[in-house]
Amino acid sequence: MKNFLDLADLPREQVVELLALAERLAQKPEPQALAGKILGLLFFNPSLRTLASMQAAMARLGGTSFVIAAGQGTWQLEMRRGAVMNGAPAEHVREGVPVLSHYCDALGIRAFASGTDLQADLAETSFNEMVGLVNKPVINMESAINHPCQALADWKTMDDLQVPRRAKFVLSWVNHPRALPLAVPSATVHMAAQRGMEVVVARPEGYEIPQALADKARRLAKASGGSFTETTDRAAAMKGAHVLYAKEWGSTRHYGDAKADGALRANLKDWSVNESWFAASQKNCHFMHCLPVRRNVAVADAVLDGPRSVVLREAYNRMPAQMAVLHRLLAN
Repeated sequence: MKNFLDLADLPREQVVELLALAERLAQKPEPQALAGKILGLLFFNPSLRTLASMQAAMARLGGTSFVIAAGQGTWQLEMRRGAVMNGAPAEHVREGVPVLSHYCDALGIRAFASGTDLQADLAETSFNEMVGLVNKPVINMESAINHPCQALADWKTMDDLQVPRRAKFVLSWVNHPRALPLAVPSATVHMAAQRGMEVVVARPEGYEIPQALADKARRLAKASGGSFTETTDRAAAMKGAHVLYAKEWGSTRHYGDAKADGALRANLKDWSVNESWFAASQKNCHFMHCLPVRRNVAVADAVLDGPRSVVLREAYNRMPAQMAVLHRLLAN
């Protein structure tokens, strides 16, 4: 591994090996494995789990880290090529990112989607440009259309729970006050397809998975013996489900149009997970969500606090999953 940008970049067998390493490091940490190594963490967007788990993972392996939250105690960074920099940003990523990478042995970058141009976000234009400026290992801590660290932790969570490889995995759109990025939905369906699961996306009209992402999910599923489908029939999707993964995202039909998106979601308040959703699922169907989550908007308290919920286990698994990534990238 030279970088960790997309879980799907790795052959399935290599992901399985990475997960085995994560489990081993969780049980028996190697506190000197990365002694003397420095991890740089560049955040353009807020974080709780990613920030804390990255720093903790590096520390448990004997390394150190520094955090740059762009524009908060540092200069605002401009990403646009050809920008006339007469506004708030005082520095361009074309200077800032190479400088930061010089100070560390690996660089993690978190930069969300613009939310205005679907094709540009699907192409990961800004993120890929920053990666190209670094001659050290780069870790994707969430980009416009991907979140591989979350996906790896979610795969580990299902392994921990002994969810069968061929189990039925439902990703469902759920309610939120505003449009959110496609990074986690994309990473999630690709992870489950790569694992070899029967992947079903349940969502209302207007919230389709973009064609390029759906095609990628089908390719991954075909290679691993799984499948990928989409439906607006939530009840049919949940029939026989082993896992329900709830996630919010913006309308792909009205991408970047907050008014049209808001009008569409105004009538979708019933897309909020409660126990009735599990009527036809497997009896022990697990509930997953990457967090943060809007209680009693996206999911009811009774589900989040009930025995189905494994959201905290997913969050805990961020650290061992990232320990494995860091170990693979930086250990001699």
